[in-house]
Amino acid sequence: MEKNDSKNKFHQDNAQAWDVTAAIYERDEQRDIQLLRSGGSSLMAQEQAALGDLSGWCQRAIHLQCAGGTDTLSLLRQGAQEVIGIDISPRMIACARRKTAALAALGARASWYCCDVLAAPPELDGTADLVHTGRGALYWMMDMDAWARVVCRLLKPGGKLHVFEGHPLDWVWDVKAAAFQLDAGRGDYFAQAIHAGEIWPKPFIDRQVEVDPATLSLHDHPWTLGQILNSVIQAGLRIDYFNEYPQTFWDQFPEIPPETLHRLPHTFTLLAAKAKE
Repeated sequence: MEKNDSKNKFHQDNAQAWDVTAAIYERDEQRDIQLLRSGGSSLMAQEQAALGDLSGWCQRAIHLQCAGGTDTLSLLRQGAQEVIGIDISPRMIACARRKTAALAALGARASWYCCDVLAAPPELDGTADLVHTGRGALYWMMDMDAWARVVCRLLKPGGKLHVFEGHPLDWVWDVKAAAFQLDAGRGDYFAQAIHAGEIWPKPFIDRQVEVDPATLSLHDHPWTLGQILNSVIQAGLRIDYFNEYPQTFWDQFPEIPPETLHRLPHTFTLLAAKAKE
């Protein structure tokens, strides 16, 4: 099998697994709709601070790997005039469309595309003032350079990329330990091995009584910070801001006390821009 064919196969395998994981998003649909109807946002404080008020400049925001769409629709609360979500899972996109329909009376301008983000539709090229992604997105990408090139082609001249993502260092730790301890299989930060998604969402999939986990395959790629940053730079974007935070975006280390957990970074923000013509 050719290298690119392998990558495409890995993404398609992941799509099937995320279709199963969509059950979590479906369960929380009404809660998310009520949050958005009340003017709330599912974006974390760090995301909201880095994005700022979008109303003065963001006509269109494109959210890559949008899952069930709540974060995408929260960009409207942040001031974007229109949002577009792209995700590889049909069930996730269906969930996002139901939320949009429920918010129609509020004038939510949202469109949804079901495809691999590496095959984002050409009609979207050069239309985004903002491309947003993160919180467990990048590590399902098998080709970081290709991902960054997609971001660049989607952005308008002068458009911005915003990433809020789990810190790559988190992949090396044993999630069951009560202190920072290298994981037996993932404990090499610089290893380039593709893993089987055993941290998330595999535990959820394994608990689904109507699902045979043996029929599903997951593949994640733990990119280093250097690889992520260099892919963005090589795609032609200018990095304007980078920061690291001690906060996690999900509770993957339940046994480590907060006073120990917060001594290391667990999330980061990246802001980059496409050159103006």
